[in-house]
Amino acid sequence: MKEILEGLIDSANAYTEKSVRIIRQGKLTMAEWRLLQQIIAGNNTQEKLSVATTLDISTLSRQLKRLLDKQMVDKVAIGVDKRQLVYSANEEGVRVSRNLTKQLEELKTIIFERWTDEETRLLKILINRLNNSINRS
Repeated sequence: MKEILEGLIDSANAYTEKSVRIIRQGKLTMAEWRLLQQIIAGNNTQEKLSVATTLDISTLSRQLKRLLDKQMVDKVAIGVDKRQLVYSANEEGVRVSRNLTKQLEELKTIIFERWTDEETRLLKILINRLNNSINRS
C-alpha cells in the first residue's frame, strides 16, 4: 500500500492530468482557464485579478493578452485618460466556460459515483484534518 502523502500526490496528479485534458479541449491552458473563471466571477481589472490570482502584473498581462487573442474576453478602456482597462468574458468565453465546467463536473461525478455519502463525508473530514496538521507543522 502506498504511503498516505504519496498516494494523495499521485491522486492529485492524475486528477490534474484529466482536468488539463478537458480544459485543452476548450483551447485553453489551465492558467487561462483559471483567469477566465476569475473574470466571470467579477474580478474585471488587472488590479483585482492580480490580487485574486496572486500573479504579478507582467504575467497577468500576458495571460490576458492570450485570452483576448483567443477571443474569450473583451476589454474596455475607462477613466479620464483611458488607461484603466475593464475585462469581461464575451459570449464565446462564457460558452467555453460553461462547457468546460460541465465536463469537469461530469469527471467529478464519475470519480465518486461508487462512493457512498458517508465515504465522501469521511474523506472531506480527513482531508480537512490533514490540511490543519500540515498548516500547524
